[in-house]
Amino acid sequence: MELRSGAVDPRPRWYRVGWALPWLLFQFFPAADLVTTDRPLAVRLVAGSGLLVFTAVYLDVFRRAFDRCWSGSVLGRLAVVAALGVALAVWLGPSWAGLLIYVSAASAVALPTRWVWPAVVAAAAVCAGVLVLHGESGLLVLPVLCLLTAFALRGTRHLVSVNGELAEAREELARNAVAEERLRFARDLHDLLGHSLSLIALKSELAGRLAEADPARARAEMADVEAAARRALAEVRDAVSGYRQVSCGQALAEARAALAGAGIAVRLPARVPTLPGPVDAALGWVVREATTNVLRHSGARAVTVTLTEDGGEAVLTVADDGRGPADDTEPGSGLTGLAERVGALGGVLTGGARQDGGYELRAVLPLTPVPVGVAR
Repeated sequence: MELRSGAVDPRPRWYRVGWALPWLLFQFFPAADLVTTDRPLAVRLVAGSGLLVFTAVYLDVFRRAFDRCWSGSVLGRLAVVAALGVALAVWLGPSWAGLLIYVSAASAVALPTRWVWPAVVAAAAVCAGVLVLHGESGLLVLPVLCLLTAFALRGTRHLVSVNGELAEAREELARNAVAEERLRFARDLHDLLGHSLSLIALKSELAGRLAEADPARARAEMADVEAAARRALAEVRDAVSGYRQVSCGQALAEARAALAGAGIAVRLPARVPTLPGPVDAALGWVVREATTNVLRHSGARAVTVTLTEDGGEAVLTVADDGRGPADDTEPGSGLTGLAERVGALGGVLTGGARQDGGYELRAVLPLTPVPVGVAR
């Protein structure tokens, strides 16, 4: 597994170069040979300069390989490392054959998988050839170290790649969590304000019509508007604080007041059974959304709400005698968000025209919520 081209390791550059530093111990042998072996000064200067360039480019290969895998600049520097390593080993003998270990290490971190092992085997073969040519068969452990070093660096490369992918996955999960929380908050605000603002608009309109004909009734309606506005403000504050829970009983009481104020006859359940908290809250949102839709769109004269539970699941229906939906009407954002909320508890939300006219919204929720996607 490789880092994708263009994927940048976020760690400091000195940390990335640190992977290469332990292998510099093998430079003791060419450095000692450079000092102790009697050679012309010019040879020593050229060899020393070659060793310095080799080391600097080798470290740069590691830095750039962990920055941008397989880029042209990395491959060019790797070619310099390989050329200098082979030239110095062939020219100066067995003490310099260990430089081929560096060539193997650089190849392991900088090359694509399909090129690594041909390059490593070639470096090991050159190392073995130099040793055999000079009769140093006792140092044939160096070609083996070429192979073992490549294995070690490939493992390191894999770990770095996996760690990078894990970091990206964590960031993606964090972004998804933020997006999901924003969606939940937007859905809650829609459910809260949609109902309250519909009620405020309805009662304000009614108060305007009654202002001259029945001032006392108009004042009562405006008092209801004020109460609804204050309640909406408190609910928004609760939602922002993360504490808002709408109970089914509370939503039914609000629905009775809102529908009766609009002149719509309403029939509610005689009693609200005790339900688990999440189920009770979800059914409360269903009642609120259904009431809002009746007030906005239906033109209904009567609404019937039923709520039953049999120990295994709760069933809530809200039916009206209004116009019903048009055949080509798509579900609104309120119903879509409501279906997601119910589905998250393992329930099902359905809605559609009734056979005798009007509209029915039906929610079925298990009393023991199950995860989404688990068969009930």
